Amino acid sequence: MNLKSNSIISQKSQKELFEFLTDLNNFEQLMPENIQKFEVEGESFIFGLKGMPEIRLVLKERTEYSQIVLGAASSKLPFTLTVNIEEIDETMCESTFDFEGSFNPMMAMMIKKPLQKFIDTLSENIERL
Repeated sequence: MNLKSNSIISQKSQKELFEFLTDLNNFEQLMPENIQKFEVEGESFIFGLKGMPEIRLVLKERTEYSQIVLGAASSKLPFTLTVNIEEIDETMCESTFDFEGSFNPMMAMMIKKPLQKFIDTLSENIERL
């Protein structure tokens, strides 16, 4: 299953946004309002949204200033969440979130809408920074 957020223009440089997102503590500012738990542990963070199971994301890869790849800590639900950052000019950049996961058709059907809403919220909250 592949999901993508809308492209968002940020009033931060590509480097500023990259550095903001590689500090995993800052993801708390991007989370939906119904967040109930958020804890950073080294190169990972765990979060819980009301009515959903807790999820741990691990920083898997980073390509300086252009891409950050977060992945599931558990192999039971294999997925990645990639943030792509493109420079517009020295003071602005464009970003998108790409979700890619391997789920059975029933699971994919159940989580597609809430997951799309989640990545859209992350993206929209970048715009508000």
